[in-house]
This record gives sequence, structure tokens and C-alpha cells, in this order.
Amino acid sequence: MNTKFVEEAESFLEQHPDIREFDLLLPDMNAVFRGKRIQREKLISIYKKGFYFPASVFAMDVTGETMEETGLGFKSGDQDIPCYPIPETLKVVPWRKERGQLLLRMLEPDGSPFFGNPREVLHSVCKKLSEFGWKAMVAVEIEFYLVDPKRRPGQQPLPVFSRLTGQRETEGQLYSLSSLDAHELFLKDISEAAIIQNIPADTALAELAPGQFEVNLHHVPDAVLACDHAVLLKRIIRSAAQNHQVEATFMPKPYPDQPGNGMHVHLSLLDKEGQNVFQGSDDSGSPELRHAVEGIRSVMAESMLICAPHANSYHRFQSGSYAPVNTSWGYNNRTVSIRIPANNAPDMRIEHRLAGADANPYLLVSALLAGLHYGLITKTEPPAPVEGNAYLQTDTELPLTWEQAKNHFDHAKILPEYFGKEFCQLFSNLKLGEQMRFMSTIAPLEYDWYLKTV
Repeated sequence: MNTKFVEEAESFLEQHPDIREFDLLLPDMNAVFRGKRIQREKLISIYKKGFYFPASVFAMDVTGETMEETGLGFKSGDQDIPCYPIPETLKVVPWRKERGQLLLRMLEPDGSPFFGNPREVLHSVCKKLSEFGWKAMVAVEIEFYLVDPKRRPGQQPLPVFSRLTGQRETEGQLYSLSSLDAHELFLKDISEAAIIQNIPADTALAELAPGQFEVNLHHVPDAVLACDHAVLLKRIIRSAAQNHQVEATFMPKPYPDQPGNGMHVHLSLLDKEGQNVFQGSDDSGSPELRHAVEGIRSVMAESMLICAPHANSYHRFQSGSYAPVNTSWGYNNRTVSIRIPANNAPDMRIEHRLAGADANPYLLVSALLAGLHYGLITKTEPPAPVEGNAYLQTDTELPLTWEQAKNHFDHAKILPEYFGKEFCQLFSNLKLGEQMRFMSTIAPLEYDWYLKTV
């Protein structure tokens, strides 16, 4: 027991006498929060003794169904594993002032991190960077749609009604201030909740499609903390939407004829003195920047299942859709997968644009940092940066179907050295179970096409 951590809980309870219950939060393999709700009187006990959750939390698909292919379900007896509070994550729940929340980490019986926890995978990758005196500076951008919560099962979602016009939103305009005005109160609630929870939400902007928005997080010199911010921001956005009688969806492609939802990661690297390793003598950056780019390109096909973890993810990859479809990179170019934004030299960074908003931030950033580390070690130069339309580059190495992505992940050469072979096998088996379950369902379109024709 760490006395300092217990004092953190005691101080929080003293400062917030009106809080009566707490949500214990454990992000699963899909970064979906699983957990329990406890009464105020039990909080100190959690800090002293921990709390048990089944290991099968990390065997759940996105619907919460345990995939027995992982071996963490009935085969293992569905064992309970102790979980403990993560320091400095005890916060007020802004939309339920009588409630608090707390992030947990799962530990093996010997006190080591549970192998199947994506957050611990990121910790281990960051440790490899720290051995060279490097620290990642990370920020996440998340896109989402606001949709009408009233719909029939299987029905395409409908856009929300505009507060300004009273009509359903049918057009979107990038950077539109009127769209921000129409949802001003909703966005204000997100901003205020983020401040209360000390989440550095930076800016909100309207995207191309009607009802689509992006909220950016400010960069922090702690990759794990940056991902904590991302998953907690999604929780805030969903809750704020619910309070405004709408629904926020991070589904990567909810509309076939509209842009998808992406998760962009901005990444730079600090040395022991806190200087940006990517900063060079001119606006092209340092050799380390180019080596990092090539390293990330080297793991791009291997990590496609992480960037696009679900069946719907692959509908997003369409030419001309601002979702990349190849391993291209370039300067100040939004058609590439790896973009070097226009910036001043101290802010030189990589923007990874491939992943959908359904990606697990911990695994996504783990893959990027693994590629970055690999690139800096091997010191391989990338091909020439793409100028102009990268969609015209047809020689892609990316798997663009769910099944192909899993096959590339299963045959990965680089990622297992960073993630651990045991974790990679668990993730692969989880996706195998999810794919088999998804494919066993007959879609309505199949009846329309085949019932009377074949």
C-alpha cells in the first residue's frame, strides 16, 4: 500500500463531501470503458486493497461479448485479477456532480502489469524510448458526428436538427463558424467538463460533413497521459451529447457518401535536454525526423489492424476522402498518411492520419512509437516526400480489408518485439473471434440481393 496514494483519496473526499459514488474505469482492448460503481465508503478500501475485475475484460469485443478464442474466458476459469488506482486520475464527473471517477490498472499476482492491458503495452514501449533519453510529445485529434438518437435497429443514423434553423443539417462546411454556433452550448459543455477533469482540450472545429466535428487535445510530454486524455475526452463528448438529447458517434464511416471519422496523432520527440529531436537546420527537419517517418512506414501494414480494428473501419478508406489509402508521406500535404505540418522549427512534428476514431489510442500510439524507435535505430531513409495528390500513388502496401489486416498483423516482424508476442496473440485471437461472429450474421442487403435472384 502506498500511503501517498491513500492520502490522495482522503484529500479528495474531504474536498468533495457531496460526492456519493465513484465509477471505477478500466479501458478494454477497444478502449471501451468497463467498470463498476461503488459507494463513497468503499473508496479508501480500493486504494488500500485494490479491486478485482475478470481478466476477460481484455477478451471482450466491441459489444462486450467475451471472445473465447482468447483463452481468457471459460478456458481460464474466467479468473479475477486485482486492479489498483492510477495516481492522479481521481476526478469529479462534471455531468453528475454527486459522482467521481477513477482509472484502474490490472496487475498480475506477482505485482507486474497484466500482459493484456493496452495501456501497459504503451508503458513498455515508452520505456524503450527512455533508455535512449527520449520522451514522446503526443497530442490526439478526434473526429465524431452528432446524430439523432431516434432510429430503428440497423437504420442509418439521421443528422441532428440545427438549433439555428430547426431543420436537419444537410450540409457541412469545413471550419464553419455557423456550425459551431449551432452547437455552441454542447461544445461549451465539453470545454467546461475538460477543464474540470484537467484534460487539455485545445480547439473544436466543424468538419466537412453535416454534424461532424473535431476536438483537438493539446500535446503533452507523456504518451500514456495523452492517451488517457483521449479516452476520457470521448467519454465527455458522449455524455455531453446525451445531455443535449443527441448522440455522438465515433463510428469511422457512419455515412457511405460522407467523410469518415479519423483519429490523428501528432508526435514529436524530446531529448534529455527537452529539445525537439525533429528540429533541423531548415524546414525539412532533422535526419531523425526522416528516420522516424520511415520507421512508422515500416510498421504501417503490420499495424493496420490497430488503426482500423473493426469491420466498418475499412469503408473509410476511399480515394479523395481525406482518409489515406497508402504509405505516403509529405510536407504540408493532407492527402498523405504521414504529414509533416507547416510549422516553426521548434514545433516540427509528425502527424499520423491513417487511423479511424474507433482505434484504441493506447495501441495506436504504441505502434507509432514502436515504428519511430525502430526507424531511429535502423536509420533508414524514406522515399522522396509526395508532392500533390497522394491518392494518385497506386502502389500501396496497406491491407485495405479487415481480413487482410489481420493476416499482416499475424505475420508482423517488428511489432511483436515491442508489444510482446503474448499480447499480439491475444489481440489476434480477439479479432479472430470478432470477425467470425460478424461474418456469421446475415446482413439485410444479402436478402435484397440474393433471396429472389440466385
